[in-house]
Amino acid sequence: MSAELIERFYAAFDRRDGDAMAACYAPEAVFRDPVFGQLDAEQTGAMWRMLTAGAEDLSVELAEHAADGATGSARWIARYTFTRTGRPVVNDVRATFKFRDGLIVEHIDRFGWWKWARQALGPLGVWLGWTPQLRLRVHRQARAGLSRWMQQRDGAAPAGAQDGDERGGRDDRG
Repeated sequence: MSAELIERFYAAFDRRDGDAMAACYAPEAVFRDPVFGQLDAEQTGAMWRMLTAGAEDLSVELAEHAADGATGSARWIARYTFTRTGRPVVNDVRATFKFRDGLIVEHIDRFGWWKWARQALGPLGVWLGWTPQLRLRVHRQARAGLSRWMQQRDGAAPAGAQDGDERGGRDDRG
């Protein structure tokens, strides 16, 4: 069941179906990655909807995955154009999951930040991608983008999704 949930999640990602991705999460779920930081379930669903809605050339490959009843892992590869710079990105991501009642309750994505920054940001990423300042700048821009997107859809910003929130963010998937 858990392995099927992982397969369903990444198949929805590859076909750019943010609603189907969001439906894989429990109401109390949390998500974390190097750009967005930690998000609650509402923010996570909004992030996937935002990223898939704006992705013109996104492809996602589920390279490997494993799961038992309570936990799982995946390696997935995203290929897309980073919209802010127009630069191509191939991001190799490792994900870990915790499941409850057939839904994701915890999802953590890990990837090489500097490798992503070099691809997505070009020379800026090469020269400054290793610095905490650039990481924080990208994080804040992403969270601000998510907050704006949620406001446009719902008419109000969610708590904790304001620009400068220290939990993380990005408005382009890495």
